[in-house]
Amino acid sequence: MSDDELENLRRKRLLEYQQQADQDQKETQAEKQIEAQKQALLRQILTIESRQRLTNLKMIKPEFTEQIELQLIQLAQMGKIPIPLPDDQLKKILIQLQSRKRETKIRRI
Repeated sequence: MSDDELENLRRKRLLEYQQQADQDQKETQAEKQIEAQKQALLRQILTIESRQRLTNLKMIKPEFTEQIELQLIQLAQMGKIPIPLPDDQLKKILIQLQSRKRETKIRRI
């Protein structure tokens, strides 16, 4: 390969890396914007105590909490839960969701 071919390959590769970095940055910004919108909605839907409970739960079970947050937003938009949602009602919802979760028992024979 000649020096010109190598230089062209390097430029092409650099351009690909820059495009990928730009794409990653756009995705990150979009994710941050969606998260900010979600948090703004949750501030309207939940009381301070309820938000604190979800924050504590998020440290332990982030995926579970993510699903709960989305469900709470949907329920609030449909008018099925009171706004703001008090902590005691959030506890009841969490208990119901937790009881739906199937327990696995392993029996050794």
